[in-house]
Amino acid sequence: MKIGQFITKRIFFLFLAISLKSFGATVDTVNTFSASMNKQIKAVVLKPNSYDNKKTFPVVYLLHGYSGNYANWVNTVPKIKDLVDQYQLMIVCPDGNFGSWYFDAPKLENSKYETYVSKELVNWVDKNYKTIANKSNRAITGLSMGGHGALYLAFKHQDIYSIAGSMSGGVDIRPFPLNWDMAKSLGTYAENKENWDKNTVMELTHLLTPKSLCLVIQCGTEDFFYNVNVKLHEKLAFNNIPHTFITNPGAHNWSYWSEAIEYQLLYMHNKFKN
Repeated sequence: MKIGQFITKRIFFLFLAISLKSFGATVDTVNTFSASMNKQIKAVVLKPNSYDNKKTFPVVYLLHGYSGNYANWVNTVPKIKDLVDQYQLMIVCPDGNFGSWYFDAPKLENSKYETYVSKELVNWVDKNYKTIANKSNRAITGLSMGGHGALYLAFKHQDIYSIAGSMSGGVDIRPFPLNWDMAKSLGTYAENKENWDKNTVMELTHLLTPKSLCLVIQCGTEDFFYNVNVKLHEKLAFNNIPHTFITNPGAHNWSYWSEAIEYQLLYMHNKFKN
């Protein structure tokens, strides 16, 4: 082979590699509508690099924490775009309105984020994107408030999700009655204990039916939610509810969550395949 031909071929393959790499995940920022709250709500939708070629994809709903918004995950952990490509799935990051805790708030008429995420948003995404529109190919996870929200929504809507995860989740909100403005949504704990019991993950395990949900729960050992996560794990184990429980060194921060999301998506990808 002549030197000129060799160089030309090398340039061609280099250009091809760069071109293929550049066509990565697509990030859409979309406006969705909640009929229950009568308002537009933003969300981020990540599509894999083969979106235009492959027919349909499984979907992971990824929830942000308290004081966050729909763009937190993609802005703070941009490698989730690579994970979308690696596992050939979609990720949807809805807005949880700063501090909704993802339930329909009994004390706030216009805060119905259980209805929005589990019904209105899922229906909107399935209508507007190439999803595999069944529970077997739909998962939900999140961090902190979003970890609570993911398990809460999955426990209550086992017809919608087949896989649920949590990263540093506030899985029992009752030990924190004065924190994160939860009293605005539920009333004070002293006067509205029933509201708090009905809207904490720890008290919803009785809703779980055999083989309905695959569960993966993670929390760092230095996290202020560590103890409630251990208690949830012990309760699930005592009741013979299968789940994966991961603890490792880490605090309540993005450094921990940026690693945890890799475990979560690998777990979900493997479950989708099965």
